[in-house]
Amino acid sequence: MARRTRLDDSECAIAQALDVVGDWWSLLVLRDVARGLHRFEELRAELGVSRKVLTERLVKLTDAGVLARRQYSDRPPRSEYVLTDLGRGALPVLVALQEWGDTWLLGDGSTSATTEPGSAEAQRVRALVGTKVEGFAVDSAFTVLYCYPGTGMPGAGQIPGAAGCTLEACTFRDRLDEFAALGAAVSGLSTQLPSEQAAFAKANRIRFPLLSDAGLELTTALRLPTFRAGGTVRLKRLTLVLDATATVRGVLYPIQDVTGGVEDAFRMIKSLT
Repeated sequence: MARRTRLDDSECAIAQALDVVGDWWSLLVLRDVARGLHRFEELRAELGVSRKVLTERLVKLTDAGVLARRQYSDRPPRSEYVLTDLGRGALPVLVALQEWGDTWLLGDGSTSATTEPGSAEAQRVRALVGTKVEGFAVDSAFTVLYCYPGTGMPGAGQIPGAAGCTLEACTFRDRLDEFAALGAAVSGLSTQLPSEQAAFAKANRIRFPLLSDAGLELTTALRLPTFRAGGTVRLKRLTLVLDATATVRGVLYPIQDVTGGVEDAFRMIKSLT
């Protein structure tokens, strides 16, 4: 009989991690708290789990320091659950699981920065319409938030859908005034470091913000599709249109043509104004 690995094995980091978040419900609770569902009834409704099971998982994750309780009502006393630094440190695990599922279980195992229009991944992204993006500051009637794999990425030409990040940014740059005339701002989002983004913006005279999600918080919250290239998690190319309340009003995914995707975003803004 094979020897069962002890979950309290102090020499095995995998065993230690599994002892905290190694069951189905704990990982899904972590996923949904990261998505912005903080209250008990919200989580229970989303997961369809019994009160007993959810209570057990919340107690375990709180005791382990992955979640923290935050009181939001005095009378009656009510608390909600938020990620701690330890919990945020687990976000790459969720992203890796999603990427593995998208690539190997729902896909054919190939590395790609895009997908087929009818794929489960595309349906998941398009279902973001109506989702409020927590913590995203919007200062205009609309914001075009385009996600891109990364500029200066080695081997981009060999990965379907990965090439063209510079062209995409410069096309948005050249049409920025057209978007502004419709009351729309533009921001780019990637998992690159802010220093890399700043250097690119300076070299290419980019006049709009390039935002870094190197910690994968927004990627996890929205369950954005990713792929791995050069040992780094990269966002697949897609565009979200947010309104003044940071609610997703439109989604473009997959984007098969870079400059055409910019035009499609412009048309979407016009249809919303």
